[in-house]
Amino acid sequence: MPKLKKQPQRMCVGCQEMKPKKQLIRVVRTPDDNVEIDLTGKRSGRGAYICPELECLTKAQKGKRLDKALQRTVSQEVMNSLRQGLMK
Repeated sequence: MPKLKKQPQRMCVGCQEMKPKKQLIRVVRTPDDNVEIDLTGKRSGRGAYICPELECLTKAQKGKRLDKALQRTVSQEVMNSLRQGLMK
């Protein structure tokens, strides 16, 4: 009987639900204090995860949850690029 590999779980900052890491988008604060979207999920820095749904992004932005998770204010540019990525 083969062993099942555990899926790493992360919490979405929007809906506050635990989901598999591969289903979420990672937003990272780099050591240079830039906030960017991390498509690989492996960049160094402090990360926060969000569902690929516009509703979760709206909740996270409204409650400033992304700012709190990254310990920095997230610029409007990053929020717009996240929103554009979710529209596709």
